[in-house]
Amino acid sequence: MSISPEHDPTSSRPVTIAFSGPDNVGKTKQIGILARRLGPGGHATGPLDDHDPRWDRIKSTGMGAWWFERGPMEEVVDVLASSYLERSRRPTTAPVRLMDRGIPMLEASLAATVAVRERLSPAEAAKRAGKLLEPYTADLRSAEAAEHGIVLLHDDDPVIGTSRSLSHERHVTPIYADYQRHLHLQVHRLADEGRWAEAIVIGERRVVAVQDEIRRLLHPITPLVPARALPGVRVIALGGMSESGKSTAGEYLRVRHGYARLKIGYLIEATAQPAGIAYPYEIPAVVRAELLIDGLDRYCAAHHFLGHVTIESLHDQDATTELRKMLGEQLTVVYVDATPEVRAERGTAGPEDVVERDAVKARRGAAGIAALAHEVVDNNRGRLHLERRLDGIALAHRWPLRQPSSAPVNTLGLPVHLESYLSALLDRTTFQQPPVIDLLAVTGSGARGKYQHGWSDLDVFVVAGQESIPGIRRALAELEAELGGVKLGLTVLTQDECRTGAVTSRLLHVLALIGSGGLVPLWCRPGLALPAPDAASDVAASVEAGVQAAIEIRRQLLKGAPDLRALFKITALLAKVMLRFEGTERASDDDALGVFLDREPGADPGLRREAREHRDKAVYLANIVLGHWLSTIALPTSRA
Repeated sequence: MSISPEHDPTSSRPVTIAFSGPDNVGKTKQIGILARRLGPGGHATGPLDDHDPRWDRIKSTGMGAWWFERGPMEEVVDVLASSYLERSRRPTTAPVRLMDRGIPMLEASLAATVAVRERLSPAEAAKRAGKLLEPYTADLRSAEAAEHGIVLLHDDDPVIGTSRSLSHERHVTPIYADYQRHLHLQVHRLADEGRWAEAIVIGERRVVAVQDEIRRLLHPITPLVPARALPGVRVIALGGMSESGKSTAGEYLRVRHGYARLKIGYLIEATAQPAGIAYPYEIPAVVRAELLIDGLDRYCAAHHFLGHVTIESLHDQDATTELRKMLGEQLTVVYVDATPEVRAERGTAGPEDVVERDAVKARRGAAGIAALAHEVVDNNRGRLHLERRLDGIALAHRWPLRQPSSAPVNTLGLPVHLESYLSALLDRTTFQQPPVIDLLAVTGSGARGKYQHGWSDLDVFVVAGQESIPGIRRALAELEAELGGVKLGLTVLTQDECRTGAVTSRLLHVLALIGSGGLVPLWCRPGLALPAPDAASDVAASVEAGVQAAIEIRRQLLKGAPDLRALFKITALLAKVMLRFEGTERASDDDALGVFLDREPGADPGLRREAREHRDKAVYLANIVLGHWLSTIALPTSRA
């Protein structure tokens, strides 16, 4: 397939990308980030006043007064048009040329100017600007045709956009406010007319999110522009004083949650050198933050499989502020805190060394990062406490919080006495204020309409605080007789256990079912939100359940008379675990076992039914399923 010259990165003709938009929308910032990422492949053409010598005189006498008051309108038009055209004509050796303000912005800014100076309506101003630009029409059309234009808008509504633009200014004169109002109206008019190839609404999005959209739009135009900018990458930035536990936290997140662990110094220095910055720690904080983002972007692009990284250590308060502005919700700043006494004890080179290193960090503003942190983690209480806090932080990004719905007891199809029992249990634990529990759900066969009297247990899952245990215990004792001999399997978790993932694989699966709507609780406290574990976490945790099931099957097989019911159910569990790894969910025991019987040559289809009633059939079925499990872990060196 041939490549057109404008899409060929080796073509001698540069690709011109022109960024337009009203003031304070981020054009210069986005161009700077993209230019740094492109390196020698990209060239930013600089401000318009670099392209006409008359600007020096204009600036020396006051640009605002010349623009809005003193400068003859014909001179204003000529200076602007000449600057735009000279910039377009100026040659460049870089294959990608980046412009701040494309040709349509000349018309928009000129229309806004005459609207202010001559008190014209937007429509009248547009006509007046078009008339003033007529002598330059042919050249302007040619220059605009050579640009690939992108317009950045604060908002879909120009009124809201004007307000956001002016909010970035320290001092606003009435003339400037009026100009901005007209400028937004003219830019939106031209956007509606299709004068730009792409229109991007910034809204509340952060810098990197907008850069990502820009790259997605530009990559098909020229492959020199990277396809994405940190797409979906979650960043945890670790800060704290010496020996607070930052390295321990970073290593735990790497080992337990798969975060790539990166050093801020490495990222900054790796990008400063090709940018020609010899002393990166002496440049303004905003530029250091941009260098850090550039280094992070390059690293993640080279390791495209990364979805989450940690960067350490944050020492610079101003640069951290800029990072938050640029990354927004993709960034979580974690400040690991410990008392000076605890940190002094941890220092391997002695307490004096900790004090000296603290002094260096303090001069850079490291202590102030606590005020900027999304999470301040107390690391005075031991490693177990630290790790559970880190679990909660890491899982908050992967397991979204969802508010479960609920369904009446009579939708489960349980025997009447069990429906009565559950209703009474809910009465005793939810009617008072505050409720004793936060959530109650029936799990297992009882939740799927598969309850079989004499075979099934009544499995109940409850979310409640530890202080609720006495109230739950009293309710259970009062209602025990109503179970009619049915075995109750009750599990209680706190919300914190759910959010930190301090649960067994079976309970993680229950949370995943509730989060996906596959399991509907009988009651949940209004406003309650529980984490919804992702499918990957659910599958990975299932290995634990599979290991336990395989061990329990052998325990039963070693008995002279295996417990028929226990053997059948644990065999079905192992079958479900293996199917989950294949992307297949079989909630029913019979359905899960049927899949493996279908894979077994000569197996009797009626074996599932007979295994519930005959011990020898249950043993035969267990050996089939266990054999499939063992085949998945057999090594070449295993004994036959």
